Amino acid sequence: MLTSLRKIVLEFSQESELENALNRIVTQIKNVLRTDCCSIYLADHQKQHFLLMASDGLAKESLGQTSIGFSEGLIGLVGQREEPLNIANARSHPHFVHAPEVKEENLNAFLGTPIIHQRKVLGVISIQQETSRNFSEEEEAFLVTLAAQIATSMANAEVNRLLANYQGNVQWGAAIKGVAGSAGVAMATVLVVEPSADLRAVAMLKTDNIAHEKQRFKKAVASTRKDFERMTSTLAANISDSSLDIFEMYKQMLDNASLGKEVDGQLTLGWAAESALKHVIDSYVVQFEGLDDDYLRERASDIKDLGNRILFNLRSLERKPKTLAKNFILVAEDVTASMVAEYQHKGLKGIVSLLGSNNSHAAILARSLDIPAVMGASKVTLGKLDGQLVIIDGYSGDLYVNPSESLIREYEHLIAEESALTTKVKQVENLPAETPDGQGIDILLNAGLSAGSFENSKDNVKGIGLYRTEIPFMNRSRFPSEQEQTNLYAEVLNNFCHLPVTMRTLDVGGDKSLPYFPIVEDNPFLGWRGIRITLDHPEIFLLQVRAMMRANKDSNNLEIMLPMISSVGEVDEALRLINQAHFELASEMQFDAGCSLVKPKVGIMIEVPSVIFQLADLAKKVDFFSVGSNDLTQYLLAVDRNNARVASLYTPYHPSVLRALNMIAQESKRHHIPLSLCGELASEPAGALLLLAMGYDKISMNPHNVARIKWVIRHVDFKIAKAILSKVLTFVNAQQVVDYLNEQLEQLGLGGFVRAGM
Repeated sequence: MLTSLRKIVLEFSQESELENALNRIVTQIKNVLRTDCCSIYLADHQKQHFLLMASDGLAKESLGQTSIGFSEGLIGLVGQREEPLNIANARSHPHFVHAPEVKEENLNAFLGTPIIHQRKVLGVISIQQETSRNFSEEEEAFLVTLAAQIATSMANAEVNRLLANYQGNVQWGAAIKGVAGSAGVAMATVLVVEPSADLRAVAMLKTDNIAHEKQRFKKAVASTRKDFERMTSTLAANISDSSLDIFEMYKQMLDNASLGKEVDGQLTLGWAAESALKHVIDSYVVQFEGLDDDYLRERASDIKDLGNRILFNLRSLERKPKTLAKNFILVAEDVTASMVAEYQHKGLKGIVSLLGSNNSHAAILARSLDIPAVMGASKVTLGKLDGQLVIIDGYSGDLYVNPSESLIREYEHLIAEESALTTKVKQVENLPAETPDGQGIDILLNAGLSAGSFENSKDNVKGIGLYRTEIPFMNRSRFPSEQEQTNLYAEVLNNFCHLPVTMRTLDVGGDKSLPYFPIVEDNPFLGWRGIRITLDHPEIFLLQVRAMMRANKDSNNLEIMLPMISSVGEVDEALRLINQAHFELASEMQFDAGCSLVKPKVGIMIEVPSVIFQLADLAKKVDFFSVGSNDLTQYLLAVDRNNARVASLYTPYHPSVLRALNMIAQESKRHHIPLSLCGELASEPAGALLLLAMGYDKISMNPHNVARIKWVIRHVDFKIAKAILSKVLTFVNAQQVVDYLNEQLEQLGLGGFVRAGM
């Protein structure tokens, strides 16, 4: 029976059409258990009933027509109790309801079990038999096991749309769920976009004319570089943050020292230019898609985009002009950063990507451009969407196709309200983040590749709170040299002259391995990463720290931050190496006239729970603390937020997380250590208020969040924020916290920030 179970589950998961999968599985179950009937009912939570969707044994004409209320009949009882129901004679049961259209008059024995995914009942499987008997424990266990295993596949399938189609609803009122990629709401007709060239369709061919192929590739690279320069120039007129770094990364990868060199090697082996490109791009994609870290895994999409751009220019293709509506929502299988750049000034009001997450560069660009985005909307069928009217909700991740009139009116009101709010918050962009009763908090920026694109933002903030140095390491085929790092860091430090720039030392390993330094572990989140890997490789750590100090020679605004600290011993070893690097560098540079080497401040990231209980010891050794709230939340709650099965448990508003953050603030104040926080909580209005009340000195965020966080802080008295915090710390679950915070924002006249906040 185990073999049959595995076969049924495998075939169910591999079927692309849910309706076909359901029709097949009822027959398979009926045959394996040798019963007279097997049926599956799907739960329609909007209409509060179960709909008969598949059956081998009941009347075919009843499929998609017969419904049973959530509180009716034996099927309803199984759903209510959320457990199996095994009855020898169903007709004698008080909950039995006769449905003549299904023609079950001869069936007596009944066994039903719920199909549950993440605590939500998706449907009920039932088997029936003419003979009155209780089904055996083995039969019951088989059905329960089967229901549990197909639940995930059903959750990922188009259940809502299947229900809607059977009831003539065609998706009205039923949102297609995706991932919230960029806040905001938009309503417009759909423009479906497909890649002009696709490496997936390239055949692997060889050629004798190697010189010709190399020349073709060189010309294509030059054209592609011009494409990215044009995109950067167009986007720079509208945004001024690190989201433009993706195009710098593309251009760097085109260099001979990176991707270009690898393609050249394949060309030398005799591969045609298209085939050589495909070979190299595919190898990069495989490496990135194999990573556990969601942000780094999204870089596979960037690599594909780069490859397709080069392929387009290799083939000297011409873009077919599209007739564009005045306003439109771009939908594609995989929306890329270059697609956003291509259309953002032509009436683009929102994006929907069937693949990807909120870490994709398309989503990052959309946030910078204030364009709503829904990512990972895998239940959408592209062919049926072009030209359709849709609503996208970038707060909830919902997509509505052919919305009802009432839904249109509701979202028209929300769009108008949001537009007014956006205009209003820009008024405080250049003002300090200070409450009406005089309590301030410094707003800092998170940065990636370079800070040159922050030129227009630096007047609105107090520096860079987190510069992720690992990103420049990712777009190379080797570790960058000391001079390469020095040049890069100097650009960042000089652009923020007189403002502090906190550079985090290399934070890779485990779930964030580099293409040229792969690490495979069974449990990467508890593995070799962050400070652990750089202390094990002091040659990498010393080189980076030396580069940072060299770059800081003229600006003197560097602060060094150590990631993933879990013990005092790690700090001692890191400080020893930093002192060594400073001594060596000072000796080397003493011959330069008038040159002195300032030793930068050193701090640690608080993201591993163990250090919370050693803050007093650590305060004696470092100059500042910075909480990495995203990782700290994951470690405290033992939740991988990129794991769909437990992602709903991830919330920084969990009472334990908030109490830990408050304790860190109290300890830091007691030991007179400056304290900052970088993480999603800082960029949420309610979260920023709580951090202000706790006593955090600085909060770090992406540029597009700065204005709205300043607005909220400037419109709430510090004493009110303290009172809100006191109440929040008494709650015992996250939902109570969120409900209370939303209620308080409403009472303070900040209701427009509720959707944007949580």
